[in-house]
Formats: sequence, C-alpha cells, structure tokens
Amino acid sequence: MKKSTFLLAAVTSLSINACSTILTNLPGVYTLDIEQGNIIDQSMINQLRPNMTKRQVLYIMGSPMLSDAFHEKRWDYLYSEQPGGEDRVQKRVSLFFNGDNLMGVQGDFRPSSMPVAKESTETSVDVPKRDLERSMWEKISGLFGSDEPDTFARRNNQNATEPKEAASSAEKGKELVEEDADKQ
Repeated sequence: MKKSTFLLAAVTSLSINACSTILTNLPGVYTLDIEQGNIIDQSMINQLRPNMTKRQVLYIMGSPMLSDAFHEKRWDYLYSEQPGGEDRVQKRVSLFFNGDNLMGVQGDFRPSSMPVAKESTETSVDVPKRDLERSMWEKISGLFGSDEPDTFARRNNQNATEPKEAASSAEKGKELVEEDADKQ
C-alpha cells in the first residue's frame, strides 16, 4: 500500500511538471511582455546633473519606487522586464540627496559626462490667418448671389448709428409715457 501511494505521488508530480513545461514551450503561443516599476533608460540618467533639485529630478525620472521616511536622502528606482516569457531582467538606480540637491547616483546606470543634446520630436504647424470680417452665414449666403448689400458693412454702419437711434427711441418712449399720463 505504501509503495502504491508513493508511486502515485511521484507519477502525479512528474506529470504536473511535464504539463507546465509543455504549456510554456508550445510553439505559436503568445506570451506577454511584463514590465514593472519605473521605466529607466540611459537617456534619463544622462540628464541628471549634480546639485539638481528634487523637483527637477522628479521631472526627469518620475516619482521613486521606494522613498523611505527614515532615509529621505535616498530615492530608489526599480525596473524589471520579462519579455515574452524569457528570464526576468531587473535594473536598479539609487539617487542620493543632500538636503534638496542631488549628490550621487548608484546602480546599474552611470550618467555620462557629455552634455545632453536631445532632439525634439515636436513639430510646429503654421496655421493660415482666418478671415474674421464675415461670419460663416454671410459667406454661405454670398455664394448664392443675394442682392442685399454686404451685411458686414451694414452691421458696421448700424453700430455707428445705434447711439443716435437709441437716444431717439428713448425720447419717443418718454413722449408716449407723457401722452398716457395726460390721457388719464
């Protein structure tokens, strides 16, 4: 009985092991790239300079993965990558501060002594100046050959005459009120 139980346990463990090996090595099966932590690359480290403030370092590197309350002078950045089910690769960088200024870098990357000349990936586009003299409706109605004079010119003339018209309409209103008062 003991031999059969032992034999059964051995065969079960070997078969489970074989299944996992077979399943992980099947051809044509897609495995995900797994990235964890803060993405760190050499171009980011090359931008770091001594006596940079913590705020400048945050702008370049992002917030640290490990920021210990007991060791405020040290920020740790960890990055692990496992591409397509291969072995995991882990990278580590520790930044040391004296007060608010960067004093040292330690880990898998070293900053270069060459000045950073980063090419801009941004492009600029020149937008033509808009014709703001006429509204869209005026432009559309102008296509159909209306006999009315240009409404923009009319609008400008109207704005110039509005105070006079407003004053005359106010006087007319006073006259109507006075007439109503006289009738009563």
